[in-house]
Amino acid sequence: MNDTTVALRVVSGLGEGPRHLRTDSALPLDQRTYDRALACVHCGLCLPTCPTYVDNGLEADSPRGRINLIRGLAEGRIEPSESVRHHLDLCLDCRACETACPSGVVYHELIEEARQFYPPRLPEGPDGRLLHLFLHRLLPHPLAMRLALLPARLLQKMGLWRWLTHPALLGRLPVANRALGRLARALPEDDGPVWSRRRRPGLHRRTTPRWKPAVARIGFFTGCVDSVLFAHVQHQAVDLLRAAGCDVWVATGQGCCGAIAHHGGHADEARRLARANIEAFAHTGDHPPDYIVTTAAGCGAMLREYDHLFRDDADADRARDFSRRLRDITQVLAMLELPAPRRAPRRSFDQTVVYHDACHLQHAQRITDAPRKLLAQLPGVHVVPLGESELCCGAAGSYSLTQPDMAARLARRKLHHITATGARICITANPGCAMQIASTAAAEGVPLEVIHPVTLMHRAVFAGAGAGDPYASR
Repeated sequence: MNDTTVALRVVSGLGEGPRHLRTDSALPLDQRTYDRALACVHCGLCLPTCPTYVDNGLEADSPRGRINLIRGLAEGRIEPSESVRHHLDLCLDCRACETACPSGVVYHELIEEARQFYPPRLPEGPDGRLLHLFLHRLLPHPLAMRLALLPARLLQKMGLWRWLTHPALLGRLPVANRALGRLARALPEDDGPVWSRRRRPGLHRRTTPRWKPAVARIGFFTGCVDSVLFAHVQHQAVDLLRAAGCDVWVATGQGCCGAIAHHGGHADEARRLARANIEAFAHTGDHPPDYIVTTAAGCGAMLREYDHLFRDDADADRARDFSRRLRDITQVLAMLELPAPRRAPRRSFDQTVVYHDACHLQHAQRITDAPRKLLAQLPGVHVVPLGESELCCGAAGSYSLTQPDMAARLARRKLHHITATGARICITANPGCAMQIASTAAAEGVPLEVIHPVTLMHRAVFAGAGAGDPYASR
């Protein structure tokens, strides 16, 4: 019997009423967060939706098990041992348990606040320092990312990148470097120039005729990773929004949404980044935008949390207003009328696709219908159901780097269900999911194209558009 098993028995409250938060505990949770734990009735309905529990069957790696551990830490009944912290670190924070919970337990607030005091641990030595540098000094900064990717982009153009990132070579690296190696293999191909100054949809002007009222005023969120690795998706999204009659503005001064810092336990850094974004979108022209739109599900989930992040801050009202305006691109496109046929003729596809629900779209933002509604509008496109659609693919932001073994097992499980459908195209609305699934398919030798719903919509609307088409992506 290990110390985690003992801890779970200690904090399970056998025959006892709810205990109260100790102010001198090792884990000083906010009382409101602690109350989230008390709402759990331990029914177990979350167990089949928890990726780590499904993978290894350990109670300590289930949502209710982790809730008990966090309660025990907050009440001072258990110590933050290596084993206890390992079970907390192994959580993907995918929030599937929240979708399944009949009691409405907001689990992510518990795990995220716990990580402010016990941040996920990185490997010791140079590997850990390299991961920390990559996660907190490179990923949140688009310009630094573009500069760091220049050699990789050049090697891609030369056709050497796929050989340098072959699984046989990656398997010989240390654990942390192997995780970075897998990320390198997941680097999307870029058909554009090795370096371009126009890497973002830099629209800081009105995009509809002044005599014609805009359907909606859109503030477009570019973020960090998405604006570098999936800039083409952002350009395609702006094309579709403009074609539907929207004014699209990209706010200057915006940057990383703060998710990497927040999930890594760096709350102050997350608030700093969030405050910069709130300030940036408060000055998008003469009036605030009707909607703030993102193409990345992970960013959207974080942006919606700004009201919680600043709930006790002087900026609480501004944060609440920001979160209220946030929409995923699929939500907005589903509300809009697509371009007129004379300007952008629809093309009929004859293909079978499978849609993978990104966790931070399905569970965090509760958006499942809008992407499917968009895909249903495409003639000839047949969407087949995906088994275990509620389970995470293992990407989970930086999780695939900090927990590479569990992430790899979950990715192979997801790929197995995708290939079982027979589809050769996988649609997903999050860059992390796209990279995770695509790289796993490449490593397993499975021919699979992984694209954003926006990309398929763009192909249908703008296929064959001439160079003079005002809405064609350039």
